Amino acid sequence: MLLRPYFAFSQAGLLGQNLKSRLQHSLFSTTAIAQRAKLPQEKERFKPDVTELKLGTYTQNSRRTGIIARKAGMTGMWDEWGVRVPVTVLQLDNVQVVSILKTSNPSLARLQIGCGTRKEKNVTKPMQGHFKANGIVPKAKLFEFPITPDAALPVGTEITASHFVPGQLVDVTAPSLGKGFQGVMKRWGFAGGPASHGNSLSHRVPGSTGNINPARVYPGKKMPGRMGGKNVTVMRLPVMKVDTALNCIWVKGSVPGHDNQFIKVRDSIKIVKHRLFPEGATVPFPTYIPGESAEQPRETVARIGGQDPLIPASD
Repeated sequence: MLLRPYFAFSQAGLLGQNLKSRLQHSLFSTTAIAQRAKLPQEKERFKPDVTELKLGTYTQNSRRTGIIARKAGMTGMWDEWGVRVPVTVLQLDNVQVVSILKTSNPSLARLQIGCGTRKEKNVTKPMQGHFKANGIVPKAKLFEFPITPDAALPVGTEITASHFVPGQLVDVTAPSLGKGFQGVMKRWGFAGGPASHGNSLSHRVPGSTGNINPARVYPGKKMPGRMGGKNVTVMRLPVMKVDTALNCIWVKGSVPGHDNQFIKVRDSIKIVKHRLFPEGATVPFPTYIPGESAEQPRETVARIGGQDPLIPASD
């Protein structure tokens, strides 16, 4: 016959009370473990307090927000010297500031920018609450851009093509065109094997992928695989023209992605040889404000300057 312990017969007895108090104050109690644990302290978050939209002064340390545009396609235009330049047309479609995000760095802030519109029935419930809390119509695409606190914009501010200055340099980011599963010759530019002289069925193979020691394939080895479909950033592209009526900007060169693709456009951050903005240009800071900023014509074309390239230079 199994006998129960003595303290189990009377939980209200002296032995039961002592055992209960000892367990509560023991070293293995949940309270004691939580007190002894060195939990990481929550980082302090900073957020610029912006209530109204007003003009500021641009400095070299200032960092303006970027925008989201749709790729309309490619075309060509002639510069002031009559030289044909390939350009990509990027259209701004209802670009607005959706929210101001908190950061752990007091000298850096982040803006959430939205582009386009989307039906409410196609938006998830959490995102519907996010848009309603900020008083914004549901957007088709959202991106975040780091800025300096002096370039913060109030929630709901609309950003137009006048945000950019003709002749300035921008960086564009978008997913590249997906090309599916490709071999090493197309994906990495391998030369391939000989076309003849004893070569059989090994014309486009990658060749050896390892050796005896360490008898394994090194991580990052260039092999066949899925090509494209990843974010690509093309840096330092000049803005050739700004159209305020169509809300479009003309960017020199090609831009990654297909037509109607969402493109992230920001002021260039890698200034090597050229200035970010043309000399003497008025930079709309923190953005172009109708009624306060200088009135813009419908089309503004960048001035290349320098010498006419079609006239040979005299010795």
